[in-house]
Amino acid sequence: MLTQSQKQEFYRNGFLKVAGAVPQLMVDAARQAINHSIGSIGKHQADEEKYLAPAFCNELKENPVLTDLFNRTPVMQVAEALMGTDNVLPCSGAQIALRFPLQLGSEATKPGGHLDGLGSGSNSMAKGVYRRGFTIFAVVYLSDVPDENFGNFTVWPKSHSFFEDYFKKEGYQVLANGMPRLDLPCEAVQVTGEAGDLIVAHHQSAHCGGPNISPDVRYAAIARLRHVECAENGYEAYTDIWREFPAVRQVMV
Repeated sequence: MLTQSQKQEFYRNGFLKVAGAVPQLMVDAARQAINHSIGSIGKHQADEEKYLAPAFCNELKENPVLTDLFNRTPVMQVAEALMGTDNVLPCSGAQIALRFPLQLGSEATKPGGHLDGLGSGSNSMAKGVYRRGFTIFAVVYLSDVPDENFGNFTVWPKSHSFFEDYFKKEGYQVLANGMPRLDLPCEAVQVTGEAGDLIVAHHQSAHCGGPNISPDVRYAAIARLRHVECAENGYEAYTDIWREFPAVRQVMV
């Protein structure tokens, strides 16, 4: 499913885009379900705390219209091409990630990255708590993202290996203090693409949702896919970042 060159790109940069991974029919169905939820449930009838969290349309996250984007498309084959055949647990829930346009006349601000699984006290995790709960991000664009500052999934190349070295030196326990604010080796990349495109990123890649100064909502669904030994490996994968990627280890140079 992935060429050796693509696997090497993932190894070097910590992320990879795969064009056209999800059929348009499934993209349209997911977006229709999301728009119906926004229009009929929205903030007023939904659990406000959940609605205002990073995931919108909380009642849809386990619906097959979302999970099938990952389980019944080449997305799973891409994940297995990195983690090995039969090594990827099915997607049981997807984040509906919407980036609404900023106020008219706003200027795009410089994105700031983070690692997932760090408690802030306002993200359903207590401050000082951290966990390593997945192996890769799988981001499916549900709308076209033709240029920068369209709410792009934004990732810092080589940050995955940078943080591996940092945690080997300082200990991953520094995450109890929150996101380390360090000078990363590369500038952020705002990933452009079309509806149906897939972005896979290493769990230790710094990332964020970019600013949206376009006239349109940026639609995406995100699954955090897990290797079958993810729970067993736990924190050790912070300092052994390829443990759950046997297919990538084969092309490491």
